[in-house]
Amino acid sequence: MSDAWSRWLLMFNTSDFTYALTVTVTVLLVISLITLISIKTKKISPPLPPGPKSLPLVGNLLSLDPDLHTYFTTLGKTYGPIVTLWLGHKVGIVINSPVLASEVLKHHDTIFANRDVPAAGEEATYGGKDIVWTPYGPKWRMLRRVCVSEMLSKSTLDSFYELRRREIRQTMGYFYSRVGLPVDIGEQMFLTTMNVVTNMMWGGTVKGDDRAGLGTELRLVVNGITQLLGMPNISDFYPGLARFDLQGVRKKMKVLAKKFDDIFETAIKQRKEIDEQEGSKDFLQFLLKLRDDKEAKMPLTMTHLKALLMDMVTGGTDTTSNSLEFALAELMNKPQIIQRVQEELDIAVGKNKMVEESHLSKLPYLYAVMKEILRLHPILPLLVPHCPSETCVVGGYTVPKGSRVFINVWSIHRDPSIWENPLEFIPERFLDGQWDYSGKDFKYFPFGSGRRICAGIAMAENMFLFSLASLLHSFDWKLPEGQKLDLSEKFGIVLKKKVPLVLIPTPRLSNPELYQ
Repeated sequence: MSDAWSRWLLMFNTSDFTYALTVTVTVLLVISLITLISIKTKKISPPLPPGPKSLPLVGNLLSLDPDLHTYFTTLGKTYGPIVTLWLGHKVGIVINSPVLASEVLKHHDTIFANRDVPAAGEEATYGGKDIVWTPYGPKWRMLRRVCVSEMLSKSTLDSFYELRRREIRQTMGYFYSRVGLPVDIGEQMFLTTMNVVTNMMWGGTVKGDDRAGLGTELRLVVNGITQLLGMPNISDFYPGLARFDLQGVRKKMKVLAKKFDDIFETAIKQRKEIDEQEGSKDFLQFLLKLRDDKEAKMPLTMTHLKALLMDMVTGGTDTTSNSLEFALAELMNKPQIIQRVQEELDIAVGKNKMVEESHLSKLPYLYAVMKEILRLHPILPLLVPHCPSETCVVGGYTVPKGSRVFINVWSIHRDPSIWENPLEFIPERFLDGQWDYSGKDFKYFPFGSGRRICAGIAMAENMFLFSLASLLHSFDWKLPEGQKLDLSEKFGIVLKKKVPLVLIPTPRLSNPELYQ
């Protein structure tokens, strides 16, 4: 029991959680015990999926491991491809197989198209008014249409090519200024992606001397938001106690979200004050026009507008930069793969010019590297949990209405019955074109599937390939003296490297002017 407590307490600030748990036990002991026993002794047909034994009141909370993706995988080996966990008063269902993932995300897609909105998510997105947490229905379809058909369409992304090109060139110039010195790869690629996203949204970038400092600050804020979104919270497991915010999760999220809300308010105010300039366009301008459309069947409110901006900031920055950091780390561990990528780049691009987006279609091996990274380190290892709108049957077991359903993509992507040498980084497995991430094949779906599939796939793919191609074409990389490569993961709603990747760049191109 003491080991279980130790593992659980690692997931929380000790004093916050101890206080919260004490109050919870005191207030709910009798009522919750009776309720839990009555629920668990009530016959359900078909039964709930199998799972580990649970305790009265707390269920399986004390036995959870901080690394939920690996813990859920271990449970799957013991109890099968679908597992029940009691998370306080919440029923958690874990899916560890492609067949059952298909049942949830394809055959019962409409039922599972909703979310169990955590308190942290509600606070971060203006009451859950964004595309991630909004319930499935007309309002969600309007937000999805705005994102996919307008903000993130191919034509819109193509129109921002010069912006992406400029920001990546500036990043390569920054690395050139740091030749022979250690640089934090994740931090710099985060800032590059952040500059692209904010410029697309309202024209804001970070340059010059502010680059490193503000990049660190913004990344800490985004990291804090994603960490709180993935943190187990008593308010979510005992909804009756949510208003007390016993762990202070909502309070902490409010502080972090306020930092971006201030940025949004400033950008919106400036956009309203200036006259529309010919040829000037960004997402904010488009969204403000949409908001002012009095004839719209489903109006876009200012709250929805800011919630979408928050989605772009948190969903379009940390995810891409983390994938790039994993990619370069895996490549550093396999120098022969770096050599093959660079040979492909030298043929397609040459060593007398920089990479352009037009070159990307000529880089099939680099494309395979990206797919393999998304297999081995899926950026959302459990996706965003789903929530059935009605009780249904999956795999012959009952999945209750309102339960929290985790799709363990990380486990499926490492299943030895599907993948040969699943723990090895082998881009060649994707060269035959068999696998894509359209969400139709449930053996490989890093961006999810069904109605809730990621809206920003095209943008993520473009930024990843353009950035990685530029990093490997422009520079050779080495570890600082005495440092060892660490590929370990840090679990969260967004998967991260546990140890930041710090490397030293050496220019590959002979003409220094290319880096200017």
